[in-house]
Amino acid sequence: MTNDLNKVLARIDQDLPDALDRLQDLLRIPSVSTDPAFASDVDRAAQWLVNDLNNLGFSARKDETPGHPMVVATGGAQDGAHLLFYGHYDVQPVDPLDLWNTDPFDPVIEDTANGKVIRARGASDDKGQLMTFVEACRAWLAVHGTLPVKLTFCMEGEEESGSPSLVPYLEANRDALRADLALICDTGLFDAQTPAITTMLRGLLGEEIIIHGPARDLHSGAFGGAAMNPARVLARILADLHDDQGRVTLPGFYDGVPELTDALRSQWDGLGFDADAFLGSVGLKHPAGEAGRSALEMIWSRPTCEINGMTAGYTGAGFKTVLPARASAKVSFRLVGSQNPQELRAAFRDFVRARIPADCRVEFIDHGASPASVMETSHPAFEAARAALSDEWPKPAAFVGAGGSIPIAGYFKSILGMDSMLIGFAKDDDQIHSPNEKYDLDSFHRGIRSWARIIDAVSRA
Repeated sequence: MTNDLNKVLARIDQDLPDALDRLQDLLRIPSVSTDPAFASDVDRAAQWLVNDLNNLGFSARKDETPGHPMVVATGGAQDGAHLLFYGHYDVQPVDPLDLWNTDPFDPVIEDTANGKVIRARGASDDKGQLMTFVEACRAWLAVHGTLPVKLTFCMEGEEESGSPSLVPYLEANRDALRADLALICDTGLFDAQTPAITTMLRGLLGEEIIIHGPARDLHSGAFGGAAMNPARVLARILADLHDDQGRVTLPGFYDGVPELTDALRSQWDGLGFDADAFLGSVGLKHPAGEAGRSALEMIWSRPTCEINGMTAGYTGAGFKTVLPARASAKVSFRLVGSQNPQELRAAFRDFVRARIPADCRVEFIDHGASPASVMETSHPAFEAARAALSDEWPKPAAFVGAGGSIPIAGYFKSILGMDSMLIGFAKDDDQIHSPNEKYDLDSFHRGIRSWARIIDAVSRA
């Protein structure tokens, strides 16, 4: 560890009470982006960040959009590594308010069985996370007067309302925002003692199919057997999507799906993931994906096809002997590697059409498509950051996957042409988007120290 870093870490420890005060000030602003009634508060949160970053010596401003403003700031070294930091300052609505134990916008520090937490809307998602990075920069600047990297901030005010202004903004400002690497602080720890860098994000393809049959619902006694039943057609199609080994049967589905490297498999094996406990927490016992794959592989690095909803005929109370005129299903695909969502959409529709009998027709509704994001971990900054995180936390950091999708990482890749390191310090029990959201003080404190270490490590990578 360099002496420069030692001094910064000491400053972070010394300044923690003031850092918590600043976080609480930001948490008091009800920046709910999805509700127009809070528009002025969202703007106030943006201005709070602009003022704070300007006071630190950055050149910060609010860039207006058709929705809520982007907070953009630049500063740091004139040369060397150039990093773009992304976070979001807007928050989810607090409803239902009656389930909160405290005022969601009057943050409190609480003692819990697992240590002290700060409880408020946005404490974990994403104001507490965002401020870990700001506070790390504050400490570097207080000790050394500058940063060892060139830095650009891009902080969004619409993440919790679908980011409608984000893509146009990135496209209009790509030259100003492009950097060597993006840092995204909107993820979590693997467990309470193990930090993680998310390097794989599954993409998402959504399709709705509607099978149309007879002109109206029919009496099953009068027409059953003679008339084609759309529910029967739908059931057959959905059943055909998987084989007995849990593999998806669409032609070409596994094109572009990579196998894990030995190094990454070893890291994942070392995490000690308890698949029995994972499934047991929701009342299940047996992994249902591809045979021969671990549970972590199934949720992080393998593609899926899932039936999200089915509707046909009479579904109310009691019983009705109806033969439905239509049957529908919503199907989602999680994508990995270089799977092409548009090619898979075409393959799915061809698969369905091939199973439609003469007396039925099919209608498709597009519910969006985005490819997977896979980071190039051979970039030296990734291993430098992993080592830096490992120095701060009780257990070594790991490169991990994410079962869900985080669109911003894909946008940085497709629009700005750069990879992202997704590093966050949230915990599974932070209750984000729910009443009584919290952020562990240990996450906040170690998070600041972690970013200070990462800034140092990446500057020397």
